Amino acid sequence: MLAIRELRFKLCDMKWVLLLTAILLEICGTTCMKLSLGMTRPVPTVAMFVLYIGSLGALALALKQWDISVAYAIWSGLGTAIIAVIGILIFHESYSLLKCAGIALVIVGIVMINLAGGSH
Repeated sequence: MLAIRELRFKLCDMKWVLLLTAILLEICGTTCMKLSLGMTRPVPTVAMFVLYIGSLGALALALKQWDISVAYAIWSGLGTAIIAVIGILIFHESYSLLKCAGIALVIVGIVMINLAGGSH
């Protein structure tokens, strides 16, 4: 009985590992997209494609254990929020109270979706 419980815990952890890996790869891919300067620089352009393929692969594996509505909301929402922060901090993009409030709302929305629709 303990082995089944431990296996269930490990599977639960793995779904988060896969989803967070997908998010991290997507964030890196999007950052490479910016660095590619409209796909005119070969190294960031190739990296962008490789990272996006990896991200979608990890997301596809995560979807074996997540409801798509929850996983996609977390993947896209966290990716969007973190990229907005990277844009402000690294690429010195403009920011305002409205932009910061929007990022906060994305995060609140992700939490609400997680609380409302658990995965199986």
